[in-house]
Amino acid sequence: MSLTTTSSDHRVRLPLSPDALRHGPLEDAQALFTGSLFVGIAMLMFAQSGLLTGSTAGLAFVLHYATGWPFGGIYFLINLPFYWFAWTRTGHAFTVKTFVSVGILSLVTVLGPRLIHIDYLHPGFAAVSGGLLMGAGVLFLARHHSSLGGATIASLYLQDRYGIRAGHVQMAIDACIVMLALSVVSWERVAWSVLAAVIMGIFLAVSHRPERYLGR
Repeated sequence: MSLTTTSSDHRVRLPLSPDALRHGPLEDAQALFTGSLFVGIAMLMFAQSGLLTGSTAGLAFVLHYATGWPFGGIYFLINLPFYWFAWTRTGHAFTVKTFVSVGILSLVTVLGPRLIHIDYLHPGFAAVSGGLLMGAGVLFLARHHSSLGGATIASLYLQDRYGIRAGHVQMAIDACIVMLALSVVSWERVAWSVLAAVIMGIFLAVSHRPERYLGR
């Protein structure tokens, strides 16, 4: 890998070592916390406006709405089986980072209602802003080789192994899970939730371009 610069009439190629492209521990910690926080804020917005999302978080929302059990605990438990797949297929470092990210997100959703409360939140605003927040958060995590478990692990694996865009896979899975939620929430809330999933998927499809990003 090299960096090309222009000086007067000469072109100079400056080699970039692999270490120069590697994320340090502080960069990883910042990305994991920020990405998980962004997604956690989106989850809080969804919960307050009666929306949901896809992947394992979507299943956790369905169980939360149907049983009243805390979302954070359900979400953490649902992701446990996916750690085995990540450990054997995507690497130990990725699995550990994903475990940390899921833990932070679960903690944010548990503590969030005690720290922030919005008096009025239109579901349309929650869908658009929440979808963008989730897309940005997932992008932060993906670029630092982490995820929020569940279908995200599968979508990133398919992108790395077969070149299928993670955003497209995630969008398809999320849309299917959101549609299954019709048994517990109204169709209007499901429609807003589909919008959020589409916005998140489009954001990832446009922004998650590994061939343009050199960080490791």
